[in-house]
Amino acid sequence: MVLSYPRLVIAGLKGGSGKTILTVGLIASYRQKGVTIVPFKKGPDYIDAGWLSCAAGHPCYNLDAFLIGEEGIAPSFIEHAREADCAVIEGNRGLFDGMDSEGRYSTAELAKSLSAPVILIIDCTKMTRTTAVIAEGVSKFDPVLKISGVVLNQIANARHESVIKKSFEKYCQIPILGAIPRFSEEFFPERHMGLKPYHEHEEVEGSVSAVAEVVKQHLDLDALWKIAHEAAPLEVTPPPIPPPRGGRVREGVLKIGVIKDSAFQFYYPENLEELTKRGAELVEISALKEKQLPPIDVLYIGGGFPETHAIALAENIDFRNDLRQAVENGLPVYAECGGLMYLGESLILGDRTYPTTGIFPIKFCLEKTPQAHGYTIVEVNRQNSYYQKGVVLRGHEFHYSRVLNVDEIPRLTKYNENNPPSPPHTPLWKRGAGGDFKGGQGGFSVQKDSIYFALKMKRGKGIVDKMDGLCYKNVLATYTHLHALGAGEWVDGIINMAVSYKRYRETEGL
Repeated sequence: MVLSYPRLVIAGLKGGSGKTILTVGLIASYRQKGVTIVPFKKGPDYIDAGWLSCAAGHPCYNLDAFLIGEEGIAPSFIEHAREADCAVIEGNRGLFDGMDSEGRYSTAELAKSLSAPVILIIDCTKMTRTTAVIAEGVSKFDPVLKISGVVLNQIANARHESVIKKSFEKYCQIPILGAIPRFSEEFFPERHMGLKPYHEHEEVEGSVSAVAEVVKQHLDLDALWKIAHEAAPLEVTPPPIPPPRGGRVREGVLKIGVIKDSAFQFYYPENLEELTKRGAELVEISALKEKQLPPIDVLYIGGGFPETHAIALAENIDFRNDLRQAVENGLPVYAECGGLMYLGESLILGDRTYPTTGIFPIKFCLEKTPQAHGYTIVEVNRQNSYYQKGVVLRGHEFHYSRVLNVDEIPRLTKYNENNPPSPPHTPLWKRGAGGDFKGGQGGFSVQKDSIYFALKMKRGKGIVDKMDGLCYKNVLATYTHLHALGAGEWVDGIINMAVSYKRYRETEGL
């Protein structure tokens, strides 16, 4: 089956070239015309994806060949772009920048895999004729890649624009589709980890509308729309019906709590979708406002910025205490990055210490430079509640925080190949009630005071000494973010633990 999927890739020559501003403005401009735009972000980024989602009024999906595999790119794109009038994909870093000199996992490789036309935005600061030379060189570097147009950015004045356009007429055959002037105001302020997330921005709608006006004034929207609709049709092969996976609950809907507020906001939509496909009902929870957990079968805490909400999180004592007690009673919790920090003892910012949940006896501080940034490969090297030993997972990590006191905690056992795991722990419930449970060790399986690492870093830093996945009772907390389309084991682990805990509570009449 061959179908048309109108689409564009917005790419730059480097990070900070203006891709996000252009993509947000373009999407918002089309949305104002009453068309449906589905946004995508190349790479593992959460923050830019959040802004694209705001502009589109639609979830933004991540296309990352490292995380989900090259074979997963087209199926994910086709599934999510099916109902769109047009799909707009924002690239990351420079167009040809990937993991190695061959450009693996680059924006260019993504565009080629989807036969998508590329619109190149070029920062023209202190350049005129050279801009045309660069564009011509980029267009000739990879003959398979289709550069369909250029947008000039940071144009100083009319003369600057005129010289560049005349240079393109003489040296480069790529059409110029717009020229964005240099602005004194900052539409999207930046801080550590990139743009300020839209959740914390004071004027989200105003900023999105402002960049939409810039795009409408300075770009040829009709020409861009035509290019998107002239993209080559994609051959769609109906996916085979997958075999049923374990962990589906038969006696009711699973309730999966998701802490989702301005402090914890980093979630791939695909992760949440995969959980709902398995029969789960997602229950959104705020760690900032609510005093206790609602009835749930498992809790998922994503990443975010607990450091910018440290006062509010610390002051919500009731919620912190309720979560800690729920963990002691066996509630399964899976936490990533900011979620890991929240499960520690405290967060130290400058000369101030802010208490957190105290589930793990570790203290975090925030540094001025990234403590880890990049793709990760983790191997499960110790049995735990979520993953079978030996599983290898691909993810990414990006954080400025670090643990201060791991070496000071006598009951925190560092696990490595020379320190074999202890025998399986005594379950807190009868495994026979678990039915088709297939994850981890087969149920709740944690000794009262056992804290251990379950993941070994084959690539990346982890929490400490190339270890990640800190476990206590039915909690697993990690710096590594995983994408459900590339880590089906993560989905299985969450669902299976929810099934187990639900049945445990029903068996015990809790």
